[in-house]
Amino acid sequence: MSKFLFTFGLIIFGLSLGYFIQRMVGKQIIRLPISLDQLRKSLLKSALLFFNPITVVGAVWVMELKDPRIATLPFFGMGQIFLGGLLALLFSKLLQLERKQTGSLFTCGCFTNLGTMGGLVCYIFLGEIGFGLVYIYRLFEECIYYAIGFPIAKLFGSAPGEREGLLNRLKTLATDPFILVSLCSIVLGSLLNLSGMKRPELYQTVNSVFIPLAALLLIISIGLALKITKIRDYLKECIAVSAIKFLIVPAVMTSLAFLLGYREMAGGHLIKVVILLSSMPVAFNALIPPSLYDLDVDLANSCWLFTTSLFIIILPVLYFIIKSF
Repeated sequence: MSKFLFTFGLIIFGLSLGYFIQRMVGKQIIRLPISLDQLRKSLLKSALLFFNPITVVGAVWVMELKDPRIATLPFFGMGQIFLGGLLALLFSKLLQLERKQTGSLFTCGCFTNLGTMGGLVCYIFLGEIGFGLVYIYRLFEECIYYAIGFPIAKLFGSAPGEREGLLNRLKTLATDPFILVSLCSIVLGSLLNLSGMKRPELYQTVNSVFIPLAALLLIISIGLALKITKIRDYLKECIAVSAIKFLIVPAVMTSLAFLLGYREMAGGHLIKVVILLSSMPVAFNALIPPSLYDLDVDLANSCWLFTTSLFIIILPVLYFIIKSF
């Protein structure tokens, strides 16, 4: 229960602090030496380029990598993203949404908060092994978002803009420092793991501080950009996305994991990671394509806020499910 309360408290505290700072700056009660956008980007860079690489190397270093079936884990992450996007398009038809709304609903169904929320929950509930598996699970995540998710979202928009070919988009991916650092961290951790070198005992202490701290910085950055809209205007869309994120996708992914024998792998951690990560809310970056391509930004923001808030209620359910294994 202490693990659940810690996770719950960290999420609430981070979102509240970020939103509080945003409101105070907006009302000119406090003044920052830099803009809110610069502060948010600084927090993101600190977490993703400094704290996360250290923690990922250490977590992957002590993972059990002997079972070759672990190599199938990234395909679960890939399948979750594709399934969420396809279901969102289906629900768009059922709800008879306009093109701009369909594009926004697609990004909400497709883009999932596997890193910030997923990484934090898996670490608190499952420890370093669970945290390391998160980065294997989401190995193809960014590539799918930028190479497939963004172009599909753009098809539903009407904003004129420079056409970016697939080769240029892939080149951008290949030079993205966040993606490169993440991949290098996984590779380095895997090499150390396979080398047989024993990880220093101090590393566990470092990770116990750095992992929650990195998650807190990312959650605060989300709070800094939080925009509360009239969710009631998009209640049907929010409910549809919630059904995708918290019911249909988890049921499909968990069933597949059982069929592949994930419950007997890595001390049962693999099936737990799939259960947790397949139940994550809409990612904050789901709001980026609607802003870029003239889609329904309010719909995307409402679905993100609704599922993130609902996730706080879903969290204890996930905790007791994991405890039953």
